Amino acid sequence: MKYNILIGGEAGQGMDTLAALLEKILKRQGYYVFSNKDYMSRIRGGHNFIQIRFGTETITSHHPALDVIVALDKNTIDLHKEKLQEEGVILCDAGIEVDDKRGMSLPLKEIAKDIGNTKVFGSIALGVVLRLFGLDINKAEEVFEEKFNQELSRRNLQALEKGYSLTDIKYHLDKAPEDQHIYINSNQAIALGALAGGVSFYSGYPMTPGTSIMTYLSGKQEDANIVVEQVEDEIAAINMAIGASYAGTRAMTGTSGGGFSLMVEALGLAGIMETPLVVANIQRPGPATGFPTRTEQGDLSFVLTASHGEIPRMVLAVRNAEDAFYQTVRALNIADKYQMLVVILGDQYLSDATETIQPFDFSNISIDRHIAGEEALQDGAYKRYRLTEDGLSPRIIPGKHEGQVVLVDSDEHNEEGHITESAEVRIQMVNKRMKRMEALKEELIEPNYFGVEKPEILLLGWGSMNGPLNEAVEILQKENIDVGALVFGDLYPLPTKLLEKYSGNAAQIINVEQNYTGQLAKLIRQETGIPCQKSILKYDGRQMSGYEIYKRVKEEVL
Repeated sequence: MKYNILIGGEAGQGMDTLAALLEKILKRQGYYVFSNKDYMSRIRGGHNFIQIRFGTETITSHHPALDVIVALDKNTIDLHKEKLQEEGVILCDAGIEVDDKRGMSLPLKEIAKDIGNTKVFGSIALGVVLRLFGLDINKAEEVFEEKFNQELSRRNLQALEKGYSLTDIKYHLDKAPEDQHIYINSNQAIALGALAGGVSFYSGYPMTPGTSIMTYLSGKQEDANIVVEQVEDEIAAINMAIGASYAGTRAMTGTSGGGFSLMVEALGLAGIMETPLVVANIQRPGPATGFPTRTEQGDLSFVLTASHGEIPRMVLAVRNAEDAFYQTVRALNIADKYQMLVVILGDQYLSDATETIQPFDFSNISIDRHIAGEEALQDGAYKRYRLTEDGLSPRIIPGKHEGQVVLVDSDEHNEEGHITESAEVRIQMVNKRMKRMEALKEELIEPNYFGVEKPEILLLGWGSMNGPLNEAVEILQKENIDVGALVFGDLYPLPTKLLEKYSGNAAQIINVEQNYTGQLAKLIRQETGIPCQKSILKYDGRQMSGYEIYKRVKEEVL
């Protein structure tokens, strides 16, 4: 059984704190938790909400049906009551008018005033919610002590106990297993993957929703012995990362679509310099400012060719928080091995969606720098762009070999790194740079597959569609529909083995994406010739849920 709680109100009313406390308490009691945010681009006012879904089974997506609404303002009730189950509960303060039999109006603010701190009314509401689900209130004490100082913890615990006494148990939960999970979002996982992958320099400029990667890393600078530099703009961010990488440091930068646009010229610089570089683009709806705090998958076609001219690159998308960690480590190793650009695509949905996952397995984590030694020298001289069979020139760190200069250039150059106008050398260098793409194809990871072995309907998605498509397939299979879904992480070069296997059996192939033009479908047709017969697309800034995909398959495909 899975339950769904929505906490909504205006920015500044304390819903983030209330939600974070509830999420931690649920997680520490052993439940699987999936939380996603919907918020406006403002500091005060507007309408924001957080959905917390939990239960004793793995949860991969949000769901529209609600069991409890915690309304911090009337607007929340008006906007979300239609999604509330018939036996659901609307919890709000007695000062909010609620014309609904499911309403539970309680004197939250009045009780908070009696306690001596009006801000603890959120903890009173939390106590009510814990009681409704029969959750152990004692588990909350350590969470409060971590969040607040001693005095605030005491008052909030007093408020929690008061709220707990205001109602009775309504939902009877199955006992959860012992807590053995971590609770994390994908941007935090990317940051941890960067640390595990050996990043020692990160440069960036704040841009929602990519900022939290830099924020997390900056908080770990002293512990991890790394440098995190907030610079004046994204152009500076990527050029500093390229410079740090050239100097021998494992470097990375990150941004969102608008910032990535500013980085485009430098992508080409990294490509012609053959300097390893990892760039995270955490997508939001464009163009221009677009929807700064919403989600979309609108940048795939852009990043596939961003930069004038042709350079080798890899593009991959993170599919959930667990995947984000391992893919980031892998991206860093691939960038160093092939001396090339790797773009990591995320989006706002995953950057703000927090989920319980298995602890990371460090036993298979390795840091492969592929830095050459004395063998890079020929007759005592070093050629940065030496022509080789595999297209990879030995890379040394500047200053590590006496008398040797690591000469690089943004112009076309010869093996030594000197500018050239030679047509013959130009052909040799382009061939050398692009040749590594053939070797990279041998390292591709096939997409995740969910469903029956011979699907009549094959759904295709990428990145954050992983969880929703997983749940959609589960629901459709319960209705005996022969369906399967392929969800790509590696996007370019495109892995094709499973695509060719499952598309051959399918009567209908449908791409499911968060954009207008069906960018994955275009990429697949370009690379394989395999067409999609239909599309399920969404581009209003809100993520499709598994249930929504299920409904649209039923209405638009079957």
